[in-house]
Amino acid sequence: MTGANEARADGYGRVYQATGDQHIVEHHHHAPEWTGPDSVRHPAVGRAPVVLRDRVGEMDRLRAAVEPGAGNSAYVLHGMGGCGKTAVAHTLFRHAVDRAGRIGFWVNASDPASLRAGMLAVAADRGATDAELTGARSGLRPAADLVWHYLDASDRPWLLVLDNADTPAVLRDGGWLRTSPTGTVVVTTRQAAAHWWPGAELLQFGVLPRQDAALVLQDLAPHAGSPEEAAEVADRLGRLPLALTLAGGFLAHQILDPWDLAAYRRGLDGAAGYHPIELLDQGAETGAESRQLLSRTWQLSLDALAAQGLPEATALLRLLACWAGDPLPLGLLAGADLGDELHPSRVESALRGLLDHSLAELVPGRVRCLRVHGIVLDSVARATPADRRERLAPVAARLLGAALPEVPERGEQDPAVTLLAPHVIALLRRAVGWGVGTAAVEEAADRALRLVVAVHRSGDYASALTLARQALDVVTPCLSAENVFVLRLRMRVGRALFRLGRFEESAALYQEVLDDCERTLGPGAPDTLEACLRLALPLLNLDRPQDAMLLIRRSAQGREKVFGRSHPLTLIPRKYLLEVTLSPGAAAPSERDEILATGPGVIADCRSTSGEDHPMTLGAELNYASALAAAGRPAEALPHVRRALSGYERIFAPDYPLLLNTRQALSIILDALGLSAEAVEQGETLVAGRTRVLGPTHPWTVHAEGLLRKYRDAAARTP
Repeated sequence: MTGANEARADGYGRVYQATGDQHIVEHHHHAPEWTGPDSVRHPAVGRAPVVLRDRVGEMDRLRAAVEPGAGNSAYVLHGMGGCGKTAVAHTLFRHAVDRAGRIGFWVNASDPASLRAGMLAVAADRGATDAELTGARSGLRPAADLVWHYLDASDRPWLLVLDNADTPAVLRDGGWLRTSPTGTVVVTTRQAAAHWWPGAELLQFGVLPRQDAALVLQDLAPHAGSPEEAAEVADRLGRLPLALTLAGGFLAHQILDPWDLAAYRRGLDGAAGYHPIELLDQGAETGAESRQLLSRTWQLSLDALAAQGLPEATALLRLLACWAGDPLPLGLLAGADLGDELHPSRVESALRGLLDHSLAELVPGRVRCLRVHGIVLDSVARATPADRRERLAPVAARLLGAALPEVPERGEQDPAVTLLAPHVIALLRRAVGWGVGTAAVEEAADRALRLVVAVHRSGDYASALTLARQALDVVTPCLSAENVFVLRLRMRVGRALFRLGRFEESAALYQEVLDDCERTLGPGAPDTLEACLRLALPLLNLDRPQDAMLLIRRSAQGREKVFGRSHPLTLIPRKYLLEVTLSPGAAAPSERDEILATGPGVIADCRSTSGEDHPMTLGAELNYASALAAAGRPAEALPHVRRALSGYERIFAPDYPLLLNTRQALSIILDALGLSAEAVEQGETLVAGRTRVLGPTHPWTVHAEGLLRKYRDAAARTP
C-alpha cells in the first residue's frame, strides 16, 4: 500500500507512477511457465469482514455467476463509499477460489497505471510471453487485446474483480472491460450512471438493516455490549458498513483503556472530546489508505468530480452538509447560490455529479427528495474550511426560509414542510457547532421558530413541542435566555403544553417568559403583550378567570396602541375577551354586558380585515356564540355557531382542534335549546375526535365525555 505519486518498479525495472492513495500491485514475471504466488491472485483489501452480513440476495446472484459453466457476464457493484462493495467482492472471490474451483484475479482499477499493471499481470499469469508483455508495455501492441486474448484462452474458469473503478473512463479508454465465455467479471464502483456499464448487470448497495448492522459490531467486538447497545450504536452510525467496521475495530483493539459500546456511543456524541469522524478513524488499521478512513473516503469522489470539470459538486455537498441525512425536498435547491463556488445555473450538473458518484440518491415519493448519508454530511462538514462556513450557513437558512411559510395556514400540513423538520434542527446544530456568529444562529433559530408555528397550526402539538424544545436545547449555549428568538421559542413550548392539556406547566413557563420579556423588552413590547395573552389561556383552564381577564385586557389595550383597533393582532385578544368575560367571576355584570355588546363589531372587523371564511372571522363567530350561550341567550347563539361550524368544515379535516371546539359549543347550545338528539350526535362526534387527537385522558376529552353523558340523560328523559 503506497501513498500518492509513489513510484514502484515492475519486473523489468520500469517505473510506473500512480495517482492518489492506491493499492499498488507488483507482478514479477520471471518466465511464462512460472507458477509461484502472484499478487493479482490475492484480494488487496483492508480489514475483511468476519462474516458478510445481509446482502443475501446479491450474494446468491453472484455465486450463481461463478458456478460451473457460467460466464460471459459482468456485474457492477455500485454504491456510496463505505457501503461494503469491496467486502462483497472479497467474499465472492473467496467463494470462487475455495469452493467453485475458479482462478481468482484481483486488479485495482482506480487509475490507469494500476489498472494496466494489474491487467498485464493477469495476462502473464495466463501465459503471455515476455516479448508480448514488453510490446504491450511499450505501446507496440494493444494491451487490453493481449489480456483478453489470454483470458479467452484460459484452460480454467476465472473470476476477475476490478476494484475501485470509480472513474469508468479508465476502463473504457483502451477497452479494458469486456466479457468472456471462460470467466465472470465483477466491478466495484461509486459511479452509478448506467450508461457507463452497457451490457453489465448493476447491483446497488446501501446501508445494512438494523439487526445485521448490530451483528457487524458484535462480530468484531463480541464482548463490548448487548445486542440492543450494538443496535443503538449502529443507528447512530447510520448503519454504514465502513463506519461499523471502524467502530468494531476500535472496540476490539483497545488495550490500555478498553471501551464498551455504551462508552463508544457517548464518545460519538462528544462525551470524550472527540468529533465522531475523528473517533471512527481511530478504528482504522495502521497505514490505512484514504478509502478506509471516513475523514477522507468521500474526498476521492469529490476529487474525481473536480477532475471531470465539476468543482461545484464540492460546494453543493458542503451546502447539503448544513442539513440532515433525511430526505430533502429537491425544490429547496432551486435557489442555491454560492457565488463563484456554485452558480444557480450549475446546481443541476453538480447534483448529477453527486448522484452519479453515489454521494447522494433520489428518494421517490409524494415529494421528490434527495438524500445524503449522515456520516457523509458530518465528514464533509468537519472538513469545510471556516471561511466557507460563514457563507454556507446563511445560504442554507435563506433556502429554508423560502420553503417555509411566513404565516402558516391552519389545517393539514404541506408534506414538503413536514419533511423540512430534521433539516431545520440540523442547520441550527451546524450553525452553533461551526461557531459562525450570532446573526447566523439567529437566522437559523428564526427558521426553527417558523417550522414550529407551521407544525403547531397543523394540529400536531406533540411534534411542535418536541421541535421547540430541540431548538432551545441547541441554541441555549449560544444565545442568551433574553434573546428574542429564545423567548419566542419558549412561548411556543408554552402553547404546545397548553394544547396538550398540561395547563400548570404552560402557565408556569409563560409566567417566566412574561417576567423576562418585561425586564428585557419592556411592558409594552409586542412580545410582552403576546406573553400576556398566552398566559391567560392556561390560567382560564386553571379556574383563574379574573387573572386571565386582566392579562387579555392588557394585551388588547397594548396592541390597540401599537397596531390599531382593527389590526389582526388586536382582534385576537378582542375576540378572546368575548369568550372569557362570561366565565364565572371573570367580570362584574355591567362589564360583561359591555363586552358582550362588542361581539357584532368584533365579527365585522374580522370579516373586513380577513374575509368571511377566514379562521379569524369564524373564531369570532364561535366566541360570540359561546358568550351568548353563557349569558342565557342560546337561540341568538345558534346561527353564529352554525356559521362557524360550516366554515371550519370547509377549511379543516374532521378532527382538527378548532373544528372539534366548535362542535362542543354547538352541542352545548343545542342542549340548552332542548334539541337533545342533535346534541348527542354532536357530542359523540366530539368525544371520538378528541380521543383520536388528544387521547382518552386529556382534560378536554374527559370534559367532552361528561357533556355527552349529560346529553344522553336529557335525551332519555325527553318524551
